[in-house]
Amino acid sequence: MLNWLLAVLTAALLIFTFPKFDVIWFAPIALTPLLIAVCRESSARMRFWLGYACGVMYWFGVCYWIQFVLAVHGGMGETVGWLVFTLFCLAKAIQMGVFAVLAGRAMRRSWAVPAVAALWVAIEWTHGPLGFAWLDLGNAASDMQIPMRLAPFTGVYGLSFVFVVMAATVALAVLRRPRVQLGWILVLPLLYFLPALPPERRGEATAIVVQPNIAEDTEWTAGTFEQTERRLAILTLGPILNRQGAADILVWPEVPAPLYDDDPALRQLAGNLARESKASFLLGVVGHAQDRGVLNSAMLLSPTGGYVSRYDKVNLVPFGEFVPWPLGAITKKISTEAGDFQAGNRVVVSQAGEHKIGTFICYESVFPNFIRGFARDGAEVLFNLSNDSWFGKSAARDQHLRIVRMRAAENRRWIVRSTNNGITAAIDPAGRVAQAVPSYAEITARLNYGYVRETTFYARWGDWFAMLCALISAAAMWRHRSLLRNGS
Repeated sequence: MLNWLLAVLTAALLIFTFPKFDVIWFAPIALTPLLIAVCRESSARMRFWLGYACGVMYWFGVCYWIQFVLAVHGGMGETVGWLVFTLFCLAKAIQMGVFAVLAGRAMRRSWAVPAVAALWVAIEWTHGPLGFAWLDLGNAASDMQIPMRLAPFTGVYGLSFVFVVMAATVALAVLRRPRVQLGWILVLPLLYFLPALPPERRGEATAIVVQPNIAEDTEWTAGTFEQTERRLAILTLGPILNRQGAADILVWPEVPAPLYDDDPALRQLAGNLARESKASFLLGVVGHAQDRGVLNSAMLLSPTGGYVSRYDKVNLVPFGEFVPWPLGAITKKISTEAGDFQAGNRVVVSQAGEHKIGTFICYESVFPNFIRGFARDGAEVLFNLSNDSWFGKSAARDQHLRIVRMRAAENRRWIVRSTNNGITAAIDPAGRVAQAVPSYAEITARLNYGYVRETTFYARWGDWFAMLCALISAAAMWRHRSLLRNGS
């Protein structure tokens, strides 16, 4: 019974670590109870179920908002929404179960601390390729100045590693293991010798960012569409007409509106706004592929209103922008766009005046190795267009912002985040929120940002640390098997 209580405690600590509770100081000890439990349990099958139960509760507690999205915007209704969300949690928990099985083995060895930390990172690394990624444990460090020094070198995975080193050390101390096995934690003070975070400063460039607060359930007719375009134009030009100063770029977010990139009326409106403002114009649109398939895109216009480039979202949201086969026959995707979106196939870095910019869209923020490609290819500032209104008034908005903040710190880039109804913000190269706009409001904001040309180690080399952890985990498991065969 004690082991089950410990597994439940880890789930609770992980849930409380992230928004909506946001007790970030639970992160270094969140895994400790589960590690104690799996070390006490000799049966691999029981270790799996301990980890699995912890994982189910964790996903229920952190991603509870998925049920709302499925029920309301997916049209499934309350009952079916809960059923599908439960199936999601049951599937995602398998990874925690695997971690518990393997961590239980590693915890019995003298090299338990680095092995368990590497194992956790290796499993975190699989979330994206296996269908859904969200909050890595390292995201809890966004407001911790010393651990965040590691982000530009290892990405978020290095921060996860630090937290698990601490959790495993505490677990071994509770289990009264020899002090020499706890010595790995003495490596952590070396973080003080890494370069300090960039100082807080006001960005030298200005973005006029429109947060239109468009309802997701708007029924689009010629009249409502014309009214929406007119309102967007008024919001965009307001700061210019009020003589609040020039801007370097205008930004419209990803919105639940049929803004088609090849619509002549939209092109004319957007071109006029760019010329009137004498600024580049970045806006979320529905793009079209050569085969007329639809794309979730971001279009950039020059200050003269001319077309510069279009980025097509590469990483689509399952059930949000496409329904995985064969489930398309029994459910529908959340997006109101007819048919499935097609995925883009490349990173696009665009010239905006004298500078280069990169744009990623909504859920793509959870893929650190993908986002760093923009900085690697020369983007001096990043823009994140998102429509977090699908989340309702849940903690998902704050969770998403925390994820985006880590992408800024990993690449030492400003990120201007433009959303339909929040959280719209400017994030500095240390991952700090420099400016933010009230949510659930129709508003125009002047957000300051800067340009950075230097690339970080992580931007150049990507997930090298996560790959190293995967190799360490494989080597540790191989050594364990060898010791068992030799009777050790």
